[in-house]
Amino acid sequence: MAVFVALGAFLMTLFGGWTAGRVTDRRHLVLGLTGGLMLGVVGLDLLPEALEAAGNEVFGVPQALLLFVGGFLAAHLVERLLAVRRAAHGIDDRTPQVGLTAAAAMVGHSLMDGIAMGAAFQVGGGMGATVAIAVITHDFADGFNTYTITSLYGNTRGKALAMLFADALAPVAGAASTLLFTLPQELLGSYLGFFGGALLYLAAAEILPEAHHAHPARSTLLCTAGGVGFVWLVVGLSE
Repeated sequence: MAVFVALGAFLMTLFGGWTAGRVTDRRHLVLGLTGGLMLGVVGLDLLPEALEAAGNEVFGVPQALLLFVGGFLAAHLVERLLAVRRAAHGIDDRTPQVGLTAAAAMVGHSLMDGIAMGAAFQVGGGMGATVAIAVITHDFADGFNTYTITSLYGNTRGKALAMLFADALAPVAGAASTLLFTLPQELLGSYLGFFGGALLYLAAAEILPEAHHAHPARSTLLCTAGGVGFVWLVVGLSE
């Protein structure tokens, strides 16, 4: 059942990527919306789930929050190291590897989405249905973000499409894997915390500044707020 339901996530992810590819003439609006979606996913979905799943404290701080900060710093470190390396070779444009790394992280997140969905169906049909609705709905944002992030950093359309298809297939593979094993809850929470930190860095330090660099318009800000509001609506409906 979980694998069949995950096919809905596959289609929704592709639809999100297709939408991102169709609005290239309004790039600043796309980036503004992407930043809002990423911010909403991190603050309203990933981090609360991570805190609930990995609630143990390490020296007075929840484990999920430590990993959240670690993910933020890791993303910053990777980007700086790659940027310095390219600057040493006289290349000043954006680093394609950062876009591919970010997209790969999105694929990893989608894989964990599928695993979470499969695990929920192991608990019961009601739980599985609730998680499936949340996963399928926000996979539109995942596909949208995966295509946009890959393209933003100077990668070719072919690479962006390849990462989009990988992101679409990931939840199906994750759901299928739960037929073989059960993922410990604490491990899932730890991953979500780390990934949330990395995603927040990309949204705050890269996507949103780029959105407002050439077009500091109110419409871009409204798209960002709309992205956050959309995720809030999805989270609320899935509860």
